[in-house]
Amino acid sequence: MVFLPESEISLIQRAIQHDDSAFVCLYDLHVDKVYRHVYYRVRDRDDAEDITQEVFVRAWKAIGRYKATGAPFLSWLTTIAHNLVIDHYKHLAKHKTTAFDESKEGMSHQIIDKDSQIDFDGDIDRDLLEKAISKLKGDKQKVVLMHFIDGLSYTEIARALKKREGAIRVIQYRALKELRDILNTGTA
Repeated sequence: MVFLPESEISLIQRAIQHDDSAFVCLYDLHVDKVYRHVYYRVRDRDDAEDITQEVFVRAWKAIGRYKATGAPFLSWLTTIAHNLVIDHYKHLAKHKTTAFDESKEGMSHQIIDKDSQIDFDGDIDRDLLEKAISKLKGDKQKVVLMHFIDGLSYTEIARALKKREGAIRVIQYRALKELRDILNTGTA
């Protein structure tokens, strides 16, 4: 018997009906992206693994309430992840610990986009780049992280943020310009 991969829509529909195997397939499709999304924000492997696990536990519990909005299923998962990361930082603030870990394994710092026509000079220190990205506000930070860290296309980001694709490109252009300025002035 040959296994034919099902479309994500079909998997979602089956998962809503509490089909465990369909949800496991969705997990397999998205766990690496969710982990990368979380890890970039908390910068600790153990915390990222715990939060990623909790994302899927909560997604499984709430899958019956999932509504297709035109945004990718991954956007729903990253929304759950975003809320858990916020909770994580609130917990850390209460206990006065830091979320930054000295080891930065697996971190991508490739923030150069040929469409933006903005180029960064030479190699950029990863810690410096992370600090610079953290200085971006609102949609600028979201777009940079969603595109370069999460690997989402402009179309997927536009759907997730409920904006036009052209607006996403403009936001990214401005964000990369601001990043370059932050890095050039050493204010990161």
